[in-house]
Amino acid sequence: MILYGSSLSPYVRKVLAFAGEKGIELELRPTGAAPGQPSDEFLEASPARKMPALRDGDYTLGDSSAIVHYLEAKAPEPPLIPADPRQRGKAIWFEEYADTVLTTCGAKMFYNRVVLPKFMGRAGDEEAASTAERDELPPLLDYLEGIVPEAGSFLVGDRISLADIAIASPFANFDHLGCGRDADRHGRLYAYVDSILSRPSFAPWIEREAAILGRQAA
Repeated sequence: MILYGSSLSPYVRKVLAFAGEKGIELELRPTGAAPGQPSDEFLEASPARKMPALRDGDYTLGDSSAIVHYLEAKAPEPPLIPADPRQRGKAIWFEEYADTVLTTCGAKMFYNRVVLPKFMGRAGDEEAASTAERDELPPLLDYLEGIVPEAGSFLVGDRISLADIAIASPFANFDHLGCGRDADRHGRLYAYVDSILSRPSFAPWIEREAAILGRQAA
């Protein structure tokens, strides 16, 4: 199977880690020859022109949430989306929180501080990035600090699930950005996140990303 995108995207990284936990091999390919120049094969798989997109033989699928549900149905073991109704509801909620709230906030920093200057040769909006880091992100982390388990435990049930993978993925970008960590305010959260990001399904991708960005992995 082919996955189009860059693991620097929390959405792409989520799918890669999800597949890794299942032992599914994905070939990661760029969306095109250069930023803003998507390939025809990527556009066929992603009508919305967004990463990630999946190609499995003659089957194509866009959107990270759709892809992980496809992978779960295709390879049910080990289960990463709980069957129990309440646990499944919570897992989907945490993925939604990560995708639409946490990653959206982080994108304001990552786009303006990394994507525009490093990959597109343009100055970013530092005011927008600073506002997101200073004012928008801390309350989101406050919520997570209050609900995450201790390091080595998991958000839903007694094993890793989509919930943990989705929540942890954006934090790799925060680390790439060098965002400060308030250990007094969010110590439990960072200990939990680090325990997830250190797993073999995440760690090699994060190391590669750090090399691309010219920094040492956390």
